[in-house]
Amino acid sequence: MTEFVGRLRLGVNIDHVATLRNARGGSYPDPVRAARLAEEAGADGITAHLREDRRHIIDSDIDRLMEQLRVPLNFEMAATPEMQKIALRHKPHAVCIVPEKREERTTEGGLEVAREENKLAGFIAPLREAGCRVSIFIGADERQIAAAERIGAQVIELHTGAYCDAHAEGRFEERDSELAMLREMSAYAHSLGLEVHAGHGLAYDTVAPVAAFPEVVELNIGHFLIGESVFRGLGPAIAEMRRLMDAARV
Repeated sequence: MTEFVGRLRLGVNIDHVATLRNARGGSYPDPVRAARLAEEAGADGITAHLREDRRHIIDSDIDRLMEQLRVPLNFEMAATPEMQKIALRHKPHAVCIVPEKREERTTEGGLEVAREENKLAGFIAPLREAGCRVSIFIGADERQIAAAERIGAQVIELHTGAYCDAHAEGRFEERDSELAMLREMSAYAHSLGLEVHAGHGLAYDTVAPVAAFPEVVELNIGHFLIGESVFRGLGPAIAEMRRLMDAARV
């Protein structure tokens, strides 16, 4: 039987605090304040996605996060020269390369790595040289995971959205199939020496099966926690997620 090693980390994505702020303009609610509250509530890291269109997180948020955070920042970004330049200026603990389309509401799938190996290998090399830990946001697909390892990524983050959507919509056979693939690909990525993270769409009723995968060392959760904080407060919302994650590991 595989033994669980170490505590499962929780990264809290604060993008949608910024979405709420930007809906009306001004400076409130402040995503950096949310990040600091998340730290106090037990978050092991903070995730923020600086999109090309700046629809939620903006450049000054990244500046302030780098200045004020005591836990690591996971800087989500598209593979563009502009974002590479920003990442190299800040040198965050981690950068997560994600696909990005202007017309999407949220990230719809994993990055296409296999068809872009040479381009992506060249793109991430300076980030690694600068000391950033490079993660690739990717579907539970053996071909893409193998390509991520070949280009020099240290981490993959498995996209859990299809699993969560199938659960929410009552498509339980599909949900179970998606979960089985996530489990299999977690083990495969680990066998290649990749650190395995997971995230997208996870909520209280979907987190435990993924948290139980022994190869997964970090979950990144944002939209659900920010939504739940309207009712519980951010600290209690994070504390309950932390409780469910810890229970799943034992």
